Formats: sequence, structure tokens, C-alpha cells
Amino acid sequence: MSGLLALLDDVAAIAKVAAASVDDIAGAAAKAGTKAAGVVIDDAAVTPKYVHGFDAARELPIIGRIALGSLRNKLVILLPLALLLDSFAPWAITPLLMLGGAYLCFEGAEKVLHALLPQDSHRADAAADLQDPAHLEEEKVAGAIKTDFILSAEIMTIAMAALPDGGLWQTAAALAVVGAAITMAVYGAVALIVKMDDVGLHLAVTGRLAPTRSLGRGLVKGMPVLMAVLSTVGTAAMLWVGGSIVVHGLEVLGQPWLSHTIHTLAEAAAHAWPVAEAAVAWAVTAGLDGVFGLLLGLALVPLVAGVIGPVLAWVRR
Repeated sequence: MSGLLALLDDVAAIAKVAAASVDDIAGAAAKAGTKAAGVVIDDAAVTPKYVHGFDAARELPIIGRIALGSLRNKLVILLPLALLLDSFAPWAITPLLMLGGAYLCFEGAEKVLHALLPQDSHRADAAADLQDPAHLEEEKVAGAIKTDFILSAEIMTIAMAALPDGGLWQTAAALAVVGAAITMAVYGAVALIVKMDDVGLHLAVTGRLAPTRSLGRGLVKGMPVLMAVLSTVGTAAMLWVGGSIVVHGLEVLGQPWLSHTIHTLAEAAAHAWPVAEAAVAWAVTAGLDGVFGLLLGLALVPLVAGVIGPVLAWVRR
């Protein structure tokens, strides 16, 4: 009998340890997810543009495919890679992140150039219209997953940096929770955004009350504006996040002059507006990071077009 009681006592102790581990993982994941919130917003702003121009029936399947690709990016590729780099080559994390940031700057700068050169943009749109819809969808999904990879890498890196040192398995579990939760939140929100016009049309046609029908018409009229705003926000987000990654990376690698300059200018602007000091400091920092990201991206566009692109095409042959 005493042996049975001892066994039950051991089982109870193991259960308490397991419960504490779950609590620790949940708490660490919540803290890490909060730290990565800024990049999550950027991710949500970037994604809707990839379903623009497709039939309504294909919007949710496309978002679903991108979400699965994002989950694969985070859990199958980035999580093991982050753990390996953190354990064996922590020095490589910053340069790799800077490469990802430079890619975001390049993509954002390309969007700006397309907006400033509408003829080239119209030609690109016309070429897209001539493509087979299935092939165009594959291209869009692949491009979205590629962009998501960079943002996901930043999310997972920020999350890992925010986690306390709790051992390999606890860190892996917390990162998995963060990755899965953020993916569901981002792409759930994106699905709601892109289908809101369909919801509005349904309310406008079938609503029994006049206010309901008015709400539906307002949603139908307002969604194109919202999608245009999100497209602009997505481009700005690419430049802001990419620029901030490179600026921070330069500081980590021993070149802090740019980061210090931005910080000094942000502090000066904040002191000039003491009523909203924190908000002004953040806005100036983000704006200057974005300007740097745009300049870096514009410098990379001819390099990619004239050197990197042809080299990659030659390697793939």
C-alpha cells in the first residue's frame, strides 16, 4: 500500500511539473508574440495584395495556400534553423536577417517605382491579364510565400530573443506556439478583410432592415478603398521593416552611426512635441527607417536587374 501511495505521489509530482512547463511555454509564447506584434501588423498589411484581381471564389483558397506556406516557413524551416543557428552559429543570425531586410527594401522600392512609372505598371498588369489564371495564381502564391518567409524569419527571431533561457525543448515549443498563433491570426484577419465586400453585398441584398442594407452598401463601397490603403501600407511596411532590420544589423556589427543618427533626430522631434513624445519618437524613427529602406531598395533595383538576376538565371539553367 505504501508503494502505491508513493507511486501516486510521484505521478502527482510529474503532473505538477508538466502543468508548470505548459504554463511556462504559454507565458513565454505570449511575451514573445507581443514583442513581434509590429512585424505581425506588417505581415497582415502586405498579404491582401496577393489576391487582388482574382475571382471571389479563388480568394479564400489562395489565402489558405499562403497560410499553409507560412506555417511551413515557420515550423518546418525557420524553427529548426533558428534553434541550430542559436546553438552553433549565433554570429550568422544578424547577417542573414540583414539580407532578408535588404530583400524587403528591394521589393518595396519596386512597388514604389511601379507607382511612379504607371506605363510600366500598366504593361505589367496587361501581361498578367494575358497569363493563364492557374499559372498566375501559382506565381502569386509563390511570391507571397517568399515574402512571408522574410517576415516570418523576423517574427521568429524577435520571438526567440524575447524568450527566457528555458532549455531547447521549451524554447522550441514556445516558438511553435508563437508561429502557429501568429499565422492563424494574420491570415484569419486577411480572410475577413478580402471577403468583407461579399459580406456587404449579402447584407445589401438580403438585409431585412434599412440600416442593415445601408451597412452592406457601405462595406461594398468602402472595401476597394480599404484594399488600396492596405496595399500602400504594405509597401510602406516592407520599407520600414526592411530598413529597420538593416539599420539594427549595422549597429550590431559595429557600425552604429546610422542608428544613433536616427535616434538623435527622433529624440529631438519628440522633445519638440512633449504632449505626444513617445508617439512622435516612434513615428520619426519608423519614417527614417523607411526612407533608408527606400534608398537602399532603389540602389538594389539596378543591381538585381543587371547582376543578381542574370546570375541566378544562369545558375538555374
